Amino acid sequence: MKPLLASRPVLRFLFLFNLVVAVTTPFVARGSQAVLTGVGRGVVSLGAGVSLFRTGRKAA
Repeated sequence: MKPLLASRPVLRFLFLFNLVVAVTTPFVARGSQAVLTGVGRGVVSLGAGVSLFRTGRKAA
């Protein structure tokens, strides 16, 4: 399972999907639920983004 989660397409999807959810949550939910969901998804998005940055592009 770890190689699948570390693949670039999966990391790219996690980064973009969680970023979109973190940004749009305040428009859909209100109160503490929106804040906690936005923060949680933002952290996941940042983690995936950092992993993408650290792996870099591999030469073919």
